[in-house]
Amino acid sequence: MSESSVAEHYTHGSLLEAIRNGLEQLGKTPNTVTVDDLGPIDEFHIGGRQASEHFLGQLGLTADTHVLDVGSGLGGGTRFAASRYGSRVTGIDLTPEYVETGRALCDWVGLGERISLHNGSALDLPFGDVGFDASYMMHVGMNIADKAGVFSEVARVLKPGAVFGVYDVMRTGEGDLSFPVPWSQTPQNSAVATPADYREALEGAGFAISAERDRRDFALEFFAELSARAAQADGPPPLGIHVLMGKSRAEKVKNMVANITVGLIAPVEMIARKPD
Repeated sequence: MSESSVAEHYTHGSLLEAIRNGLEQLGKTPNTVTVDDLGPIDEFHIGGRQASEHFLGQLGLTADTHVLDVGSGLGGGTRFAASRYGSRVTGIDLTPEYVETGRALCDWVGLGERISLHNGSALDLPFGDVGFDASYMMHVGMNIADKAGVFSEVARVLKPGAVFGVYDVMRTGEGDLSFPVPWSQTPQNSAVATPADYREALEGAGFAISAERDRRDFALEFFAELSARAAQADGPPPLGIHVLMGKSRAEKVKNMVANITVGLIAPVEMIARKPD
């Protein structure tokens, strides 16, 4: 699995235009759109905004926090953290189109001065040592085989005592996964690992894990609600993760739900801290 293949997987081609068109259908423009308006497409992880609120709410973010979003995608997490907690947020992502689109969206909602988005690798962070007060990653590790490498890089750029949160899809059972899924078309580009693998990598990078929570039941409830809303709606909403995943969206989501249902994978939260 190469970083270029991961970036290619997520590249849309005309993403900003698609988002602008979706906003027009909602009666919004770049001058009137809000962070909440963008939520349906910004929250590219299981549980959407509700998951972000629960997960990031455990990190103790404030207006004095400079936080690093590892694998920031369109910058949805950065905009949520900046708007909800007043934090200064730096994001990094492999996909150039996501970064460029994210910068435009930050400007649209008036957060361009509090958020800085960079194109680059989580395995070679372009930041100096001990510069951040906190960090998190949401649904990123499934595309990174070298968990030890990314966690070591995060530890390097965090200040002593800083918190690091992980919300990833993890392997919770034995058996072959059904593909495609949102993060990969094939098994070759999937790096799903067990919670034990994450713990080992985090502790090897010097982190102390303070909390862990399997969110399988929450995920199944979330997808059941999505399915119920879709059944009542006349077509997909103007904005949503279907815009990001394209024509294969239904198959990817179906497979992911099936994999979770039979106990092969689940979204898991881990909260860790760099020693003082």
